[in-house]
Amino acid sequence: MIKILLVDDHAVVRSGLKMLLNTNPEMEVIGEASEGNEGVKKALKLKPNVVVMDLSMPHGKDGLSATGELKKQMPEVNILILTMHDDEEYLFRAVQAGASGCILKSAPHDELMSAIESVANGNAYLHPAATKRLMEEYLGSLKTGTNDTYNLLSDREKEVLTLIAKGYSNKEIAEQLVISVKTVETHKGNLMEKLQMKTRPELVEFAVKKGLLGYGI
Repeated sequence: MIKILLVDDHAVVRSGLKMLLNTNPEMEVIGEASEGNEGVKKALKLKPNVVVMDLSMPHGKDGLSATGELKKQMPEVNILILTMHDDEEYLFRAVQAGASGCILKSAPHDELMSAIESVANGNAYLHPAATKRLMEEYLGSLKTGTNDTYNLLSDREKEVLTLIAKGYSNKEIAEQLVISVKTVETHKGNLMEKLQMKTRPELVEFAVKKGLLGYGI
């Protein structure tokens, strides 16, 4: 069962989405919120698998800010941004904030279902037009040499990477950052996935090259 939290400032939209998603026997809407701050609080309390987050909410915290805040406090949550903006600027900002996917409000119902299933399984989801633009941006960055996987990491992941490279154990990192060992392990897994690395020595070498230990090679 995929547990879903809906965050949208329009009650009618939330009601419609809830009715739609609850028709799927593998999905259950377990909560709703009308703005970002409320969404973060309810996510921490209800522990959903997927948060469907509206991008534009004029009252309270907006979708991008809420996404960034929620990913810091709950790295394991999967966030699907729901937006009316078919604009690459919003797309890139959503991905940078930690969203697992982005879908247009105008998308067909079956596409929304597929997007939720995809991010719930730990995969990324972007609507077709966004995927094309993202690939073009990525290929362009390769040509210009500006692509840097380090920038894909969240601030917390960068902190964990630096402490790993300095030789701290997961327990010691947890004590330094005042978080649980499980959270450290989650951050470590996420940053290794983003950097496409599998071992601690690889992380240390990367950190040294980035100058995170005060020296580089």
